[in-house]
Amino acid sequence: MHCAILKAEAVDGAHLLQISWHDGAESLYPAVWLRDNCQCSECYLHSAKARKLLLEALDVNIRIKDLSFDRKKVYITWPNEHYSEFEANWLKKRCFSQQARTRLQEELFLPECQYWGSELQLPTLNFGDVLKDDEHAYKWLSSLKRVGIVRLTGAADKCGEITKLGKRIGFLYLTFYGHTWQVQDKIDANNVAYTTGKLSFHTDYPALHHPPGVQLLHCIKQTVTGGDSEVVDGFNVCQKLKEKNPQAFHILSSTFVDFTDIGVDYCDFSVQSKHKIIELDDKGQVIRINFNNAVRDTVFDVPVERVQPFYSALKEFVDLMNSKEYKYTFKMNPGDVIIFDNWRLLHGRHSYEAGTEISRHLEGAYADWDVVMSRLRILRQKVKNGNRAEQW
Repeated sequence: MHCAILKAEAVDGAHLLQISWHDGAESLYPAVWLRDNCQCSECYLHSAKARKLLLEALDVNIRIKDLSFDRKKVYITWPNEHYSEFEANWLKKRCFSQQARTRLQEELFLPECQYWGSELQLPTLNFGDVLKDDEHAYKWLSSLKRVGIVRLTGAADKCGEITKLGKRIGFLYLTFYGHTWQVQDKIDANNVAYTTGKLSFHTDYPALHHPPGVQLLHCIKQTVTGGDSEVVDGFNVCQKLKEKNPQAFHILSSTFVDFTDIGVDYCDFSVQSKHKIIELDDKGQVIRINFNNAVRDTVFDVPVERVQPFYSALKEFVDLMNSKEYKYTFKMNPGDVIIFDNWRLLHGRHSYEAGTEISRHLEGAYADWDVVMSRLRILRQKVKNGNRAEQW
């Protein structure tokens, strides 16, 4: 009933459609938007859910010629006699009010973000359940989006398990290190991760202009002493930095830093990028952290007087990350897989002793957030429809 139309009329010289709803709400729809989004088969390809109408054919000053309605639909005839029908539910969902737009954006992008520090209760699910069951897979990806990290237990202690997770979401993200890569001590390592030394907090691959959004790490073998993993909620630390030192936050969110990665792996590569360490959207919200001290370039494209203030700001940011109240330390066991948001979390590792044999072995991979979000939306719809079917 809340989507039932009480009244519909053309207003503002027929440039707007005004709808009064049975729930007391009112909505306005520009005529040009309605014509642009006509759902008839001439204007819209339903098999692809894509617009066929060309913008070149759109009159941006169009008016509504004739209008009628019932409780469930609005019927419009345009000046060239083209005819459009719009369903009430479809229109109500796309209302231009601030409240309706916010609700729809939240439904599409799931922006809920649960900040955490050392008190983190690491979301944990079973690897096999995630592969086989849609509800468990939905919990996995929705927790990943909200908390930024999930642990799966019960994977086999052999290579290839994260490839199964890649297929579960769609596909993995190929980089210069391959579809998957092996984190273990290597002679003449082409990456600091392939050593036994301590890894300070970092995000992976800021040397790319589009760093991978999600990282997967599967523990195949673990050292007895050392090798503990550390993670920190970068968004939470950014918020604390902004409260504590707004100038440092401003420097890190406005200064472009050069990153580089040169070597040979999947193929030879010479990668160069520029990022602000704290990346903001147009509303000033943090949307990505770009920081890896190992691949931060010696080239620094700023005036000389800005160098020292930058280092001071960066040092304060890193010191905050390493505060006991913000970082979470844990040890992966063979068969564990952690999946985390590489745009939000920074991760590190305690050093461990090298032996005559490989004592610690993780297999890693990346996924793109677009691929993960696509699967999350599909799983949400499946779970929602399944629950509805059970109610009936």
